[in-house]
Amino acid sequence: MSGRSAASFGEIRVAVSGAAGRMGSTTCTAVMADEELVLAAMVDPGFADKVGSSQRERVDGGQAGVFSGLVEALAGGGIDVVVDFSTPTVVKENVLTCVSHGIATVVGTTGLDAEALAETGQQAAEKGVAVLVVPNFAMGAVMMMQFARQAAQHFRACEIVELHHEKKLDAPSGTASLTRQKIAEVWGSRGEQKEIPVHSVRLPGLVAHQEVIFGGLGETLTLRHDSLSRDSFMPGVMLAVKRVQTLQGLVVGLENII
Repeated sequence: MSGRSAASFGEIRVAVSGAAGRMGSTTCTAVMADEELVLAAMVDPGFADKVGSSQRERVDGGQAGVFSGLVEALAGGGIDVVVDFSTPTVVKENVLTCVSHGIATVVGTTGLDAEALAETGQQAAEKGVAVLVVPNFAMGAVMMMQFARQAAQHFRACEIVELHHEKKLDAPSGTASLTRQKIAEVWGSRGEQKEIPVHSVRLPGLVAHQEVIFGGLGETLTLRHDSLSRDSFMPGVMLAVKRVQTLQGLVVGLENII
């Protein structure tokens, strides 16, 4: 990897919100490894002690701004895309801050409910800014949800089991919620309104896993996806960062840019 202190033509300058967390730090590493991207800023409340002495920190041979707050990070300009891996309690505020600054945002943080998505979509449309909300960046998880839609055309009963590490704050997961929504849309198109139970497991040793279990007459069909490390999400994150600026307004799901 090689860090760069300034972006050359064509490079996308990226700020990572929640940079001290597991997904945030992994994203910072992936951005620095990508020749088309520049890590311009790392944002996390945990960096408050660093900001007092200096707002710059050397990152693998280059320099990236270090900030405890997103507003401060965006104030100086020079940011093309923000990737948010913060927490459910602040993600809405973070996204609306990016929209107000006219900066495209990739959102990996779960916590935007239907009302928050509606507000975000309205403001993004008014400002002409792209917001890409991605419940799961793993390519296999996207495929799993697409296969679940297909299976829903032939099965009338389904339950979802999602399993994550013990520090995941939300339940059910964004992936499970989106999967349930996609299945419900298929059933709803036939006039069928059914409850789709979601079972959440939080245990040490897990990363991100999901089973979608369909039941029929004398048979079951199980679709399962396993992310064994956070590296599995990085190809999707990098793709989202590179393509989000081509979108318009609010877009939900990685499948929209694949």
